[in-house]
Amino acid sequence: MAVLSNCKPERVFHYFEEICIIPHPSYHEEKISAYLVNFAKEHNLEYYTDDLYNVIMIKEASKGMENVAPIILQGHMDMVAEQEPDCTKDMLTEGLDLEVVDGYVTAKGTTLGGDDGIAVAMALALLEDETLKHPRLEVIITVSEEVGMEGAAGIDVSMIKGRKLLNLDSEEEGHFLAGCAGGCRMELEYPAKKEQVKGNLVSVEINDCTGGHSGTEIDKGRANATLMVNRMLAVALEVSDVNLVDFVGGTKDNAIPRATSAKVIVSADAVKAMEAEAAAIKNEFAVTDPEMKIDIKSEGDAAVDGVNAADTKRMIQLLSCMPDGVQAMSHDIEGLVETSLNLGILKLTEEGLNFSCALRSSVDSAKAALMRKVSMVGNAFGCKISTHGEYPAWEYKRDSSFRDELVALYEEMTGDKALVETLHAGVECGLLASKLPGLDAVSIGPEMHDIHTPKERLGIASTERIYNYVRRVIETSK
Repeated sequence: MAVLSNCKPERVFHYFEEICIIPHPSYHEEKISAYLVNFAKEHNLEYYTDDLYNVIMIKEASKGMENVAPIILQGHMDMVAEQEPDCTKDMLTEGLDLEVVDGYVTAKGTTLGGDDGIAVAMALALLEDETLKHPRLEVIITVSEEVGMEGAAGIDVSMIKGRKLLNLDSEEEGHFLAGCAGGCRMELEYPAKKEQVKGNLVSVEINDCTGGHSGTEIDKGRANATLMVNRMLAVALEVSDVNLVDFVGGTKDNAIPRATSAKVIVSADAVKAMEAEAAAIKNEFAVTDPEMKIDIKSEGDAAVDGVNAADTKRMIQLLSCMPDGVQAMSHDIEGLVETSLNLGILKLTEEGLNFSCALRSSVDSAKAALMRKVSMVGNAFGCKISTHGEYPAWEYKRDSSFRDELVALYEEMTGDKALVETLHAGVECGLLASKLPGLDAVSIGPEMHDIHTPKERLGIASTERIYNYVRRVIETSK
C-alpha cells in the first residue's frame, strides 16, 4: 500500500509518491524526465523535451475556454540530495523512504524533495483532470534549478503562448512572491601539491549543524560547519605549524554546510587551543545550532601525505578572509536580505584546496561588487577562479493585473490577505521573463519547512488548500 494513499488531494500525493520513488538529484534528471514524457504520451498531450531533459507539456483549452488567455504552470524536477551522516541510502539510485508525521510528509534520513516535486505533482494532477474547466495550460518543468537554474537558462520556450505564469516553487502558504534575487556560483582553487608530512595527526569534525537553504535561511545566523572548522584551524595556527592532510565539507552550493571534517598535523598545544575554540563555538551557536557536535581526536604520530606548513597557512588565511553570510540588507524592503554569500562545498585534493560559493543579490550592481570582492581575495592568494550559473534578478512589477487577480481570489477563498513579497532565494521567473517579453509572474506554494536538509517536511493540509486554490485560479481565469 502506498505510504501517502490517505493524503488528500489523492491524485497530487499519488504523483508525488511516484516522483519520490524515482531518484532525481540535480544533474541526474534523466529518469524523472522520461517519466514526465511518458505521462504526456499517455495523456495525449503536446510535449517538448531537449538535450538538458527539460519538459514542456501543453493541454489545449477545454470547451468554452478557448478565448481565455493561456496560463503557464512552472516548477523544477530536480531536488537537493542531502542525508543524515548515518543514512546509507544511495540517492542516485534509490528512491526515498516516505513517512507521514503529525500532518507532514517527510523522508527518513534524507531530504524530501518537496522543493519542488510537489509542483510537478500538482501539475500532473491538473493535466489529467478531465473535469477541470481550463484555458490552454502550458506546463514548464525544468532541470538543474538547484545548481544555478541551468535548465531555465537553456530551455527553448518559443512554443509558449501564455504571458501569465504561476510558479509553484515557494514554501510559505499565503505568501505571494513577486520578485527575487539574482545570483551565480564562483569556484576557487588554491593550488598546492601534497608531500609527506610527519607529526601528531589530529582529526577535527563538526556534525549536525542546522544548515538550511542558503537563500531563505542565510539570515538566521546558523553555523557554517566548514568555516567553523577553519576557525579552529586558525586558532591552532597561532601556536603551531599546521599541515593539512584532509579537509572536506558541504555537499551543495546552496545549502549551508551541516558537516565538515579535517585532518591535520599539529602540536599538543594546538589541540588544546582548538578544544577551547570548539567550546566557544558551541556556546555561540547554542540557540541556532543546538545539536552541533564537535569532535577533536589525536590519532598519534604519523607520516602521511599532506600540505606543507606555508601553503596550509595560506589556505587557512584565505578561508578566514572570504566573505560569507549576509553582506547587506535591503534599504527598500524591511527585513529582506539584499546581498549574501554561502561557502558551500570544499575539498582538499591532490592538486590543492577547492571550494565554491553561491552569491545572491536583488541589486545587480551589489552582486557585481561582491563577485569582484571574492575575485580580489582569491587573486591575492593566487587562486584560480571561475564563475558559472549566473542568473538575473526577477524584478518586482509595481503594476501586475495577474497578481491583483490572484490576491483577490485568495482573500475571497480564505478570508485572509495574501502577503506580497520579494525573496532573497532564487526562482526561475527572472530567467523565463527574459525569454517571454511581457511575462506577468507570481510564485506560490504550500507550507514547507527546513528545505535542503534531512528535516524537510511538507504540510499535507496546506498542499490541499493550495491545490484547490490553483484549480480555482485556472477555472476562473479571464
